[in-house]
Amino acid sequence: MSKVLIPLAQGCEELEAVTIIDVLRRAGIEVVTAGLDEAVVTASRGVRLLPDTCLAAVLEDDFDMIVLPGGLPGADHLDHDPRIHALLKKQQQLGKMTAAICAAPKVLANAGLLTHKKATSYPGVLNSEQWPDTQYIDTPVMKDGQVITSRGPGTAMDFALELIESLEGTAQRINIEQQLVR
Repeated sequence: MSKVLIPLAQGCEELEAVTIIDVLRRAGIEVVTAGLDEAVVTASRGVRLLPDTCLAAVLEDDFDMIVLPGGLPGADHLDHDPRIHALLKKQQQLGKMTAAICAAPKVLANAGLLTHKKATSYPGVLNSEQWPDTQYIDTPVMKDGQVITSRGPGTAMDFALELIESLEGTAQRINIEQQLVR
């Protein structure tokens, strides 16, 4: 069974976070949600999320994938946390997967994970002036090697299904899609 870390920051996009958590767990994937601190996370629309643990408690754990929900100011909080950058770089060095949606692909870009990659994001988040070595692709979900990005709340379901396929294979993706009556 795959194991995925989803860091939750204050101001994250709740639709993205909850969709990803729910769909991955439906697929039998072990999902660990971790707040940047020990507080309850208040998402961008006021929904309160209770993380499984705090980030400090899982810094030494191994994960098959790290997934960053977007939203503002959530993505900015992730981007300003050096522990997040260190975890992302470690994943890359180990050849493991990282993923981000909405405004969070900028965290991957700032950590150096989108250099010479194709990526998508919420419109205007990734730009060629700031990241000239990243090729922006206007598509709901973009997978380039071990990195998966997506555009926003409206693409969260497609994004989560792509994560399942990348972790558990096409058959499991199709199985979950059928259960969701998609």
